[in-house]
Amino acid sequence: MKKLLIPFLLLLVMLISACGANNEETTTSDTTETEEKSSETITYQSENGPIEVPANPQRVIVLSTFAGNVKALDVNLVGVDSWSKMNPRYELDGVEEVTDESLEKIIELDPDLIIGLSTMKNVDKLSEIAPTVTFTYGKLDYLTQHLEIGKLLNKEKEAKIWIDDFKSRSQAAGEEIKAKIGEEATVSVIENFDKQLYVFGDNWARGTEILYQEMKLKMPEKVKEMALKDGYYAISPEVLNEYAGDYVIFSKNADTETSFQETQTYKNIPAVKNNQVFEVNAKEFYFNDPITLEYQLEFIQKSFLTE
Repeated sequence: MKKLLIPFLLLLVMLISACGANNEETTTSDTTETEEKSSETITYQSENGPIEVPANPQRVIVLSTFAGNVKALDVNLVGVDSWSKMNPRYELDGVEEVTDESLEKIIELDPDLIIGLSTMKNVDKLSEIAPTVTFTYGKLDYLTQHLEIGKLLNKEKEAKIWIDDFKSRSQAAGEEIKAKIGEEATVSVIENFDKQLYVFGDNWARGTEILYQEMKLKMPEKVKEMALKDGYYAISPEVLNEYAGDYVIFSKNADTETSFQETQTYKNIPAVKNNQVFEVNAKEFYFNDPITLEYQLEFIQKSFLTE
């Protein structure tokens, strides 16, 4: 019996050893495959020519404007600009706040891709840290811009699916709103910032792309005259009545000057008297990425269609 048992135990040990070797080999193979995948690149045709970027970026820094686009495509952010950081809709806990001048901090974050605007500083130095792609704000329409971010992140298909769906939903909501308020009713978007009021055209975020481009709601003539070309126009509270539509969306910074709302000039504006001013937190309304756009669409529908 003992003679039979010994060869059996040896065989068992050999089998266990072989399995362990196989597992180790598989693990090593999987690790190598993951490393190879993360080192793969694609060529992105940027404004400044072709650039090699990661095919599967893992540590992205956005230095202006596009953090919401990246996050909406489920790509990891390790650093963002201050305006994005203060947006509660982005949920950026654990993501560092950086600027185009905080080079040492950016190096420490070890990004594999940096995204920003063409106007930012130190592009050459940033490019030495990681592939750096810049966009000119307003050069592309807001949905084409998201598609470009999708191409850059190797997620063009996902971006296109969202764009088609969003346009369809926005336009359908626009028809509902026009049926309720009338084809000729006008809508304006205002914002208070640093003791100044602004009105906006049809491509300066704050819901303007949805209201005017997708829903085809009417802009007051005075806003069209002064804000359509440049995207925005600064006014004083005293002349707000000239720019206020039948309905007003007020992108409100509660931590800056709002005393004008207590004046009789403001209270006598028809939209104010008719309770047709819809206030929203400006920090949640600044941008035109998918996360912000979804919130803007929800807010617009609720404001106009809820009794």
